[in-house]
Amino acid sequence: MVARPTINAGERVVAIHPLAVVHPTARLGHDVEVGPYAVIEADVVVGDRCVLGGYAMLKQGTTLGADCKVFERATIGGLPQHVRMSRDAGQLVIGCGNTIRENVTIHRALHPSGTTRIGDNNLIMVGAHVAHDCTIGNHAIFANNALLAGHVTIEDRAFISGAVAIHQFCRVGTLAMVGGLARITKDVPPFVTIDGGSDYVVGLNTIGLRRAGLSADDILELKNAYRTIYRSGLKWADVLEHLHATYTTGPAAHFAPFLAESKRGIIAERRLPPGAAVKMGVEAITDLPTLQAKAG
Repeated sequence: MVARPTINAGERVVAIHPLAVVHPTARLGHDVEVGPYAVIEADVVVGDRCVLGGYAMLKQGTTLGADCKVFERATIGGLPQHVRMSRDAGQLVIGCGNTIRENVTIHRALHPSGTTRIGDNNLIMVGAHVAHDCTIGNHAIFANNALLAGHVTIEDRAFISGAVAIHQFCRVGTLAMVGGLARITKDVPPFVTIDGGSDYVVGLNTIGLRRAGLSADDILELKNAYRTIYRSGLKWADVLEHLHATYTTGPAAHFAPFLAESKRGIIAERRLPPGAAVKMGVEAITDLPTLQAKAG
């Protein structure tokens, strides 16, 4: 059955399939397409040139930016999965140019004042889940069945592989690559690769760095900073001080503020040399005797 075009005031053209359900208070931009059995609830905002596949659902409290594609049976803006869940939940704000594939679920914030926020030009593949109060940057990729618990932060250009599970309140730094099936229970520093088999850091994400256009000098600085973090044997406070003083510009300058803000600790390297130290949790924050991790 061909979609029924609807022309509203201001030359706003919307192609709404006759079997779709669109609440009268929903606000749709120019050139929006809504497929069969799709549902757009009250007060939802849909930006220009968005395309909603069949059975896609945009629930109340959702704002969808321009040029987004929401594929079949995705549910966007659902209530949080939480024992203290209230129907008076917060908002979900999604930026522009995102692709949200089949059966993806993205939930609104837990509290009325909160916002689950997704930036621009992200790809969220089939079956992925983004829980309440997550914050996602720009140009990130989530492969099939990636799972984000509540309050997770994903920075720009991170790559989350298939079936990765990320614990609540964890952060994944920019241009990090998390391997398939990994269980992330601590922060993933920027620019590193996580091995999905061991859940440990195994070096820099060199392929991703080159694809992102980083220069050879930038990558060399990242390697030197990486060695300071994982192989210098310094106490955590000294690691942070060295990073802050040494890397003031360029990509490597992002290490110091990211690591300084860590509350869960960072993921260790898979094979650490004797005497190397890395912040693993609360003991490093309080600057108690440094936790040692030795190579196997």
